Amino acid sequence: MSLSLFPYILAAIALLLMYRWSFSKKLTGLPLPPGPQSLPFLGNVGDIDIARPWRTYSEWKKKYGPIVSCRLIGQTVVIINSEIIARQLLDQRSAIYSDRPAGPVPKLFGIDFITAFLPYGDTLRLHRRLFHQALRPDAADSYRDLYLDKARQLLSNLLDSPKAFEKHLFLYTASIIMSVTYGHDKVCWDAPPIKSVAELVELINVGLPPERSAILTAFPILTRLPAWFPGASFQRIAQRTRRLALESMDEPFEYVKRNMVTGNAPKSLVSDLLTELDEGKEAFPEQAVKHIALTVFVAGFDTSSSTLSSFILAMVLHPEAQRLAQHEIDAIVGVDRLPDFYDRPSLKYVEAVFRETIRWHVVAPLGLPHATSSDDVFGGYFIPKGSLILPNICRLFRDMSREGHDDPDAFKPERHFAGDGTLLPDTIAAKPMWGFGRRGCPGRFIAEAALWSAVVHLLAAFRMTKAKDEAGKEIEVKEEFTTGVVCRPIPFQCSFVLRSTDREKAIRLSD
Repeated sequence: MSLSLFPYILAAIALLLMYRWSFSKKLTGLPLPPGPQSLPFLGNVGDIDIARPWRTYSEWKKKYGPIVSCRLIGQTVVIINSEIIARQLLDQRSAIYSDRPAGPVPKLFGIDFITAFLPYGDTLRLHRRLFHQALRPDAADSYRDLYLDKARQLLSNLLDSPKAFEKHLFLYTASIIMSVTYGHDKVCWDAPPIKSVAELVELINVGLPPERSAILTAFPILTRLPAWFPGASFQRIAQRTRRLALESMDEPFEYVKRNMVTGNAPKSLVSDLLTELDEGKEAFPEQAVKHIALTVFVAGFDTSSSTLSSFILAMVLHPEAQRLAQHEIDAIVGVDRLPDFYDRPSLKYVEAVFRETIRWHVVAPLGLPHATSSDDVFGGYFIPKGSLILPNICRLFRDMSREGHDDPDAFKPERHFAGDGTLLPDTIAAKPMWGFGRRGCPGRFIAEAALWSAVVHLLAAFRMTKAKDEAGKEIEVKEEFTTGVVCRPIPFQCSFVLRSTDREKAIRLSD
């Protein structure tokens, strides 16, 4: 095809897309949700902060209201900046809003089998049923001893090498996921599958922002470019993720199967489901178990460790909140033992610190986009079939007006208390970070319990402070975060000061 025809082809595509948009609008006689003026074909790509799109979407709320529409290269995008509206659409109308955007990206990256990327249909329903069976709340509670053991191992690792705290946070998260999912208790940072999963998650985080996905969806021919072609760095990322996805999925799964043959397989998600399959209690393909197992790893590995890194950053920057939480632990737990889940109801300020950590800097500001499986009308606005639906989770957590607090960007555990000093109601499933409707995170109960266990143990054992240079001067720490699907603090230095010798003895005894 002659290159001279390319501009005309682009123009024809743009006209076709504009016609389809106008035709859909005329069908209902209703407008799309309000939003900025867009250019033909490119839409609003130039209006969005590509690195941190949630900031642009939050600004649009001030101008256009809580539900906003824009165009991204021929694709209708609806941004939701209100939790109430998010619940009304994604929860209450989940039959319409539970799809994922159609496009070549998940398959290109070799992760189209992961639950989070599945289109709404029979396979997703099967995955959800298996998850519900294996990760229901009472099953999550059965792993409490595991969370405590791993939290105490985290403290021990920090005693031995505090400067490597980011690595220890990753290992804490990975060891819990490996134990719950595969019964694999001994994990090593520099060996498979941890090394493979860590790289896989990092590459997915870089390669799958919705704005980049929109470009590849609008121009699927780009997915055929060779990896050496200028500007086709995504192809090199995709090649690597395809290999890593297979490695990360196969090795631990086969480990479980080998142990089951010899009768030495510990309790785990995979062994439980395979046992039911072998005994004929359930009818589902073995491949589905393999797929949901890797889903648990990919979904939880980076998000949980990023939340814990944010917690440590918050404690370094807000020593008064740290002091109050530790004073409460000392008064209720004492200084000669480490906390337990039985202490949780009494540790109200610690609970407020934990909630505020999750709210303060959301690790997945936009989550993954939903898509509409049919046309819908909401609030007098037309939302076409196939629209990308982006709940601006960062904005939902920032909008604290319903609690009557100003300065939503500040770290304030007190915002989680009512006027009479009681904790405000809070449920795991209601937190926007866990997703909405039929796309809610199936492992949220395990993730939440594991995060709390790490937070309360870190508070009990250490004062987290600014590190000092060779001259004894404090090294400044900034409130800065990476970009991508998952955001974590920019690497920073800090010190972990042991709070009591009694707690050190408790940590060493638990090794």
